[in-house]
Amino acid sequence: MPQSPLPWRSFSSSTSSSTSSSNWFRGLFFIPTCLALNSSIFILFYISSTSTPNHFPSQIPSHFPDSSSRPVSSLNLSITTLRVSQKISLQDDNGGPPLPQIQTQPFSPLPSFGRGSHEQTEGVFHDEELFLEDYKEMNKSFKIYVYPHKRSDPFARSLLPEDFEPHGNYASESYFKKSLFKSHFITNDPKEADFFFLPFSITGLRNDRRVSVSGIPNFIRDYIFDVSHKYPYWNRTGGADHFYVACHSVGRSAMDKSSEAKSSIVQVVCSSSYFLTGYISHKDAALPQIWPRKDEPPNLASSKRTRLAFFAGAMNSPTRQALIQVWGKDSEIFAYSGRLKTPYADELLRSKFCLHVKGFEVNTARVGDSIFYGCVPVIIANYYDLPFGDILNWKSFSVVVTTSDIPRLKEILKGINDEQYARLQSNVLKVRRHFKWHSSPVDYDTFHMVMYQLWLRRTSVRLPLLD
Repeated sequence: MPQSPLPWRSFSSSTSSSTSSSNWFRGLFFIPTCLALNSSIFILFYISSTSTPNHFPSQIPSHFPDSSSRPVSSLNLSITTLRVSQKISLQDDNGGPPLPQIQTQPFSPLPSFGRGSHEQTEGVFHDEELFLEDYKEMNKSFKIYVYPHKRSDPFARSLLPEDFEPHGNYASESYFKKSLFKSHFITNDPKEADFFFLPFSITGLRNDRRVSVSGIPNFIRDYIFDVSHKYPYWNRTGGADHFYVACHSVGRSAMDKSSEAKSSIVQVVCSSSYFLTGYISHKDAALPQIWPRKDEPPNLASSKRTRLAFFAGAMNSPTRQALIQVWGKDSEIFAYSGRLKTPYADELLRSKFCLHVKGFEVNTARVGDSIFYGCVPVIIANYYDLPFGDILNWKSFSVVVTTSDIPRLKEILKGINDEQYARLQSNVLKVRRHFKWHSSPVDYDTFHMVMYQLWLRRTSVRLPLLD
């Protein structure tokens, strides 16, 4: 006789078939229930075996949305507990050979936001050995092709390096171009180029009455159109191996009329904010805004710094207004609105911590100022993609605080003991060489660090140029 159909295909009207079907369905539901129960038991066992008492509260970073609602007494719960060590063999501050490697000890945590709850180490690099190895390779092989222009070009002042020494708040843009033209990274052969530099100066165009701020997007659109039709390099990658440099805040709108280029070109800009839709971290790169200084920086010991923290600046953002409202009359945190009556450098030198507070943009020259004068920078600027963040471990030489924690600022800073502060300031002195421009490029200076950021973003396969 033919066999009965399988129970999941059809059902028989007979009693035996009904009973078989009923038993099968009970088994069908029993199996996944047992599996789910076993999985739950396994997960609970894993959590209990890998957790330590009271460990989870210490893993909550201070930038979580509800951090401002926590009582002040919960400060220690908002700071990530860190237990790691890292080898360091940093070069000395005078550019000497690398010091012998040493093994660091666990370092107490500092508040942070933005990049997540990362472990903190003493080393100023994320991976120093890798950096030094890659740096040598970059110095040896990295090549940049600059689109050529003549002195007779109508916009030569915005397209060629300046004849004078750069100065002012946005000098980083000009210093990069001058340094690049003096460097060995330049190539006249496009076939060996890793990147193509679009040499227009946003600051120069802003100050050119023929262009001005409103005309910059039109100029950039037309410039890219000309480059893409006159040369074959742009169309080969859609601009992915091209970059430009800008430090003025108007640079963020430079590509507004070149939307396709904006999504592919590498933007090396001072206004490096995750919040801006046009800035894409890890594609684009942060340029430090540095006020040029010629004199050697003073090396003042931290024991001589009598003031806890310092800030002075215009009230051009809600963040700065909040800072002044809370700490404007405090005796330990000197927060001043407007111009100082005392020399700015003196205030930086007498303070343990120097506050970088978001203004119109996330960036200001205060980070560079703090590092130059050996003052530990405190970053109060949400969504700031910090300069050289791919390379440097900012937690080793700065304190990053979310804007919602401004009322707790004094407690956060006083929670850093003398040993921790000495380590922070020592690391500030170590990274100072990376935040300085020179008339001619010097190894490991700001120019070379920017070049290394570009080297990290180069395409791994160079597409051939068609004849």
